[in-house]
Amino acid sequence: MNYYHNTSEIHKQTFAFIEIEESNHIFTITLNREHKKNAIHPHMLNELAFALQYAKEEKNIWIIIFQAKGNVFCAGADLKAFMGNVGEFNSSIPSPNQEILIGELFNKVHKPIITKVTGDVYAGGFFFLAGATYVVANENITLGLPEVKRGLFPFQVMASLLRIMPPRKVLDWCIRGYNLPVQKAHDFGLITHIATSENINNIIENLIEEIQQNSPSAIKLGLEAFDHIQSAESQHQYLIKMLQQTIMTQDAQEGLLAFKQKRKPNWKGE
Repeated sequence: MNYYHNTSEIHKQTFAFIEIEESNHIFTITLNREHKKNAIHPHMLNELAFALQYAKEEKNIWIIIFQAKGNVFCAGADLKAFMGNVGEFNSSIPSPNQEILIGELFNKVHKPIITKVTGDVYAGGFFFLAGATYVVANENITLGLPEVKRGLFPFQVMASLLRIMPPRKVLDWCIRGYNLPVQKAHDFGLITHIATSENINNIIENLIEEIQQNSPSAIKLGLEAFDHIQSAESQHQYLIKMLQQTIMTQDAQEGLLAFKQKRKPNWKGE
């Protein structure tokens, strides 16, 4: 996960789409695109990759926390931005030296990741859940995979979910595109702790306290070993190509147009 030559001066950098904080061996990353429902685009992904590489390389960081501003944790990919419509922004993060594979990004840090979910999650937002060691989620959030309703398919998300959920449950969710109840997500292993707005911080603080009682070097090596076992099946480069192929279908174009026009799509199967 060496996308950058040097991340050591991260606190001198300017971030446009995330916020970072480092304290007491904890590195907190906050998604900060509330006005766009924290949807991910290439420049935001670049900032995330830079921050995670720093967290991996910095020995004083033992735990990483993800959280987000607003009532939507992450709405997935910002398709308009991926097509070049980003607008002006102020970010000093350099360009990566190779393509960033978001499906592998979280697994290569080799440090415990706690994702605090206080808002709804859709589509590509599940990378932050599937890639975490612990997911503490509010009991009232919505968890949705609506890609098939737009003529698309969550290829990379599917691969990440298959690491932790039963295959038939993942396929059913991807095919039918429904909202998964929080309790079901917990039963399937996607969420580790169900919380309320009143106790979510206490749950996370207790997790941090328990983790910090143990050897950070042993945990790091253990997570590296786990990643090595799992990565033998990783095919995210192939899945990106499949997504690009799907986007070019007539069904995808019709699905995205129907979503924009707030109507039912007229599928052609082409």
